[in-house]
Amino acid sequence: MLSGAALMPKILPGLFIDGQWQSGHELLSAINPATEICLAQVASGDAEAVDKAVQAARSAFADWAQTSGAQRAKVLRAIALGVAERRERLMQLQSSNSGKPLSEAAIDVDDVIATFEYYAGLAEALDGQQDQALVLPSEDFAARIRREPCGVVGLIVPWNFPMVTTAWKLAPALAAGCCVVLKPSEVTPLPELELAAIIAESGLPKGVFNLVCGTGRAVGAALSGHPGLPKISFTGSNAVGVQVMQRAAETVKGVSLELGGKSALIVLADADLDLAVDLASGGGFFNAGQMCSATSRVLVAEPLFDEFLQRLTQKAESVQVGNPLEDGTEMGPLASQAQYLRVMAHIDVGKKAGARLLCGGERPVERTVGYFLRPAVFTDVPLDSALWREEIFGPVLCVRRFTSEREAIALANDSDFGLVASVVGRDAEATERVANALQAGLVWINAPQVIFPQAAWGGYKQSSLGRELGPWGLAAFQELKHVIRSV
Repeated sequence: MLSGAALMPKILPGLFIDGQWQSGHELLSAINPATEICLAQVASGDAEAVDKAVQAARSAFADWAQTSGAQRAKVLRAIALGVAERRERLMQLQSSNSGKPLSEAAIDVDDVIATFEYYAGLAEALDGQQDQALVLPSEDFAARIRREPCGVVGLIVPWNFPMVTTAWKLAPALAAGCCVVLKPSEVTPLPELELAAIIAESGLPKGVFNLVCGTGRAVGAALSGHPGLPKISFTGSNAVGVQVMQRAAETVKGVSLELGGKSALIVLADADLDLAVDLASGGGFFNAGQMCSATSRVLVAEPLFDEFLQRLTQKAESVQVGNPLEDGTEMGPLASQAQYLRVMAHIDVGKKAGARLLCGGERPVERTVGYFLRPAVFTDVPLDSALWREEIFGPVLCVRRFTSEREAIALANDSDFGLVASVVGRDAEATERVANALQAGLVWINAPQVIFPQAAWGGYKQSSLGRELGPWGLAAFQELKHVIRSV
């Protein structure tokens, strides 16, 4: 199979502003985390480039905002078609730059297609919803409701799901009639640049979509604080999310945040053990655990605990860790050296805190190059330890027993986060009862972490501010206007 490296020129332009590809100044290296080889260098932007992109978007906004939903839908479907036509190319770039196995990269690309298709439908529906009548308690007045685009928006996306998080923000923003400035992660720019090239060919007027690659310090901060943007949407760590909010507060701009998680998977006493082990493994090791939705805290009913722990350990030890472009690979490397070192530091701190490591947590002996890590399973994890309470963003599961349903719910909810949760059990009434009691934005019952564009994404507490996907994702890029007149 031909890797993405063989298809890349050495230096790529990292700016797409006002319909033109442009080169920036600082060169960012896109690394293959499986080989530690530089795939390409990207000429990135700075605050000046951000300002040019914002001005281009502001110039384009008046006309784009007046297009019909049907016109926007046509563009969104063209993007979906372009992604579908380059599916194999995008999968290879995704695997080469982020370390995902090809099977996971395929899921990502299909998610992008589905998201643009979904918001094309919502864009078309807007035409029939505009200027709806509002019933008032007085016959002397008449009122109507308008849903209008909020303006030029800044989109900042992470490295763990490149293209996917971009689609989750970009598709509803365009459907609403907004113009955008997108900042991809400097770690995984290659699939994002390919997606940008598809968008550039979709029929969008120049200036509606703009992209500025660069670091968070040079580009992200400038975007968050730019006075020409009424809205910023960010996905990433809580620490950076706080900085985005602080910068946005200077100009009182709207903010949407999708941040961290420390989610729980609850295995009830009547659960199917094989299913429970599969869901725990998938929830902890998919994408090498680099997911805000990772169910990294596994709570198991006392009668099942010992057998579950034995089976989960065996499952973790059997995971095929290897080159993401090779057949049979179930888990690739972590996405960067920085992330590898961060996860290793968490594992070390956990062991020092008294947690018992049952398996994994070290580099495979056969992998001397690349940011590879064997899946780790811990038990006897102190409840006040960083391993139990903080987001690790790596293939690390912490398993704990519980003796009652009430205890399981209390342990699951005892977190600063509340993004997702999972429940496994045969008793439908019990699983529904537990799901309803969990403080999480999305709960799966006896199901893998399936995500549909129609269902909202976001969580409680420090996990998010607002919701993405579904009609709620569209509403995040709209302003509500009421017009009242005398009759």
